[in-house]
Amino acid sequence: MKNQLLFLSVFLISMTMFGQKDEIKSAEKSIKSNDFNTAITTINQAESLISSADDKMKAKFYYLKGIALYQNGGPQMDIDKTAAAFNELINFEKSINSYKYSDEVKGLVNTMVNGLASNASKDYSTAIETKEPSDFLKAAKQFHQVYMLSKTDTVFLDNAALVYYFAKDYATSRDLYKQLLDLNYTGIAQEFIATNKADGQDVSYPDKKAMDLQVKLGIVENPRVELKESRRELIFKNIAQNYSDLEEMDKALEYIAKGRAEFPESYSLLIDEANIYYKLGDNAKFKERLEMAIEMNPTEPTLYYNVGVMNMDQKKIDEAIKYFEKAIELNPKYGDAYNNIGAAIIDRAAPIIEEMNKSLSDFSKYDKLQKKQFEIYEKAVPYYEKAFELNKSSISVVQTLMGLYENLGMSEKLEAMQAVYAELKGE
Repeated sequence: MKNQLLFLSVFLISMTMFGQKDEIKSAEKSIKSNDFNTAITTINQAESLISSADDKMKAKFYYLKGIALYQNGGPQMDIDKTAAAFNELINFEKSINSYKYSDEVKGLVNTMVNGLASNASKDYSTAIETKEPSDFLKAAKQFHQVYMLSKTDTVFLDNAALVYYFAKDYATSRDLYKQLLDLNYTGIAQEFIATNKADGQDVSYPDKKAMDLQVKLGIVENPRVELKESRRELIFKNIAQNYSDLEEMDKALEYIAKGRAEFPESYSLLIDEANIYYKLGDNAKFKERLEMAIEMNPTEPTLYYNVGVMNMDQKKIDEAIKYFEKAIELNPKYGDAYNNIGAAIIDRAAPIIEEMNKSLSDFSKYDKLQKKQFEIYEKAVPYYEKAFELNKSSISVVQTLMGLYENLGMSEKLEAMQAVYAELKGE
């Protein structure tokens, strides 16, 4: 009985081997006849048998599978499946230290990569002009396909992640950026640059050899090698931005925190964190992060302006004015800061107006209070006038000035401002 079982086992193995060879020969014949659909069907049928084949037969199987899917590079080719098949072959032959088919396949891969990269760049240029998400999506898919064909070219994965974001496919963009983090991608690379003699514009080259050739031909001058900065900090930012656009604020803050742990001096990540807290309505943490940002970048006027706004919301009028004045010191043409100083000054009249409303029957007290009110208004006028000088199309500033001029009896200025208001309203 044992001998019979052994004989049966050997018989089954032999039948499997014959089946493998027959299927592979049939697929090869179909490929030579350019009957790729039949070849793919045959290869799919042989897939379950190939696990027991020897290395030589496995290599040939993977090769034929890739060639069948490649379909001579025709329009029917499924690029994703073809890329996976070619990479499967290359990785397998590398594992057995035999490269019978890899060199040929790498040539085909390079042809596909060059074609796809060129098309992706053209489609991206089109998308930049049209601003259509569908055009960005088309370019993004092609950049991703280039990476899938040539996984050493991680810059194409980076490109794909960015362009998917422009296409508003935030989930895919996020996933590709996370993949870049997992790959420890930095984007740091040498860039070969020379200056075109004809127009003085800088030209980038893929390698030093290409640059040196054009220098030798006298086409360009001033050849140099520059080092691209790391993009890793930006990747954390972009993951967080994708999560924010997906309304997943906790995850956005999580990746900002990871980024700041790796780049503790990052002003950009700190500002992004502040903006997320603002979006969440957490004004206390928003203000806190802005104050931290001021310590990092004390010459940025918008930071002082925004902290001033937060202080106004908290009714800290003197603090608000101090920050608005600092913003103006750094940017004397900061119209919104002048406007907000005027608004902060007017806020000081609020308790006086409240007391006036309680003293309507006490004319003497009411008049004294109104005098104080108008004194405050007089202090606000120059700031609103400066805001108007810097932005003459602001209806809200014009309306405020009209109210101030009317209260203060400044009839000539009131008439002039009423004319401006009518013109802005198209009356």
